[in-house]
Amino acid sequence: MSWFKRSENEIVSTGEKSVRTEGLWTKCEGCRNVVWKAELEANLSVCPKCGRHFRLPARERIASLLEPGYELVDLELKSTDPLEFRDLEVYKERLAKTQKMTGLNDAILNALGNMGPHAVVLSVMEYAFIGGSMGCVVGETITRAIDRSLATRRPLIIVSASGGARMMEGVASLMQLAKISSSLALLDEAKIPYVSLMTDPTTGGVTARFAMLVDLNIAEPGALIGFAGPRVIEQTLRQKLPEGFQRSEYLVEHGMLDAVVPRKELKPYLIRALSFLQA
Repeated sequence: MSWFKRSENEIVSTGEKSVRTEGLWTKCEGCRNVVWKAELEANLSVCPKCGRHFRLPARERIASLLEPGYELVDLELKSTDPLEFRDLEVYKERLAKTQKMTGLNDAILNALGNMGPHAVVLSVMEYAFIGGSMGCVVGETITRAIDRSLATRRPLIIVSASGGARMMEGVASLMQLAKISSSLALLDEAKIPYVSLMTDPTTGGVTARFAMLVDLNIAEPGALIGFAGPRVIEQTLRQKLPEGFQRSEYLVEHGMLDAVVPRKELKPYLIRALSFLQA
């Protein structure tokens, strides 16, 4: 036993060789296998053994969908604390901590760029930022994306990953639903295509509003999509839900989605879809 010394970040053998292993591997919740992180990242964060789709950060999502040379816009917006909210911690402190952790001002990024031959407006939610919750900044940023789409007649693509409205901003958060919905109505009147890509998870008010008010509604494999979560529904109905209930495969079978598209096929699928929608 004296041959090996284990610390938090390394294993040292006989005092001669140090091998760092912390953070190099991750366990897949689908197949329970240990996966090398470099291999996972090279595969767009899809398990190479079972195909389970890990959550993809917003910046990586944008880079995977748009051609090089895209522009990030609307980066100056930051959430405030209109209610001086406090639960387990002060909301202002939670915001500052999450901004430092993610490198983002809030749970969304807007980008202008090309997807194949199509110039598009892309809005991507970041689940790592307080569960992708939709507060005033998320609502305003998505509304600005819609406004840019209206002004330039570029198709709009929104990638959702959210637990719903942000409770720390109360009714101000809920008001974003009406603002976004009314803006999307203008987009529909202008006959500008709007595509929604729902990823794991897309729940609450995000699902109930802009994620479903679309021309084309697609999702990644295995994504949890719904308004209330399965546990809440089971407790309310006092019934066991069907296997895979609220997962994207179940929803496409029951007419709630147009398609389930694996991550590697998303970009070519969207390019074909935009060619059809703009024909």
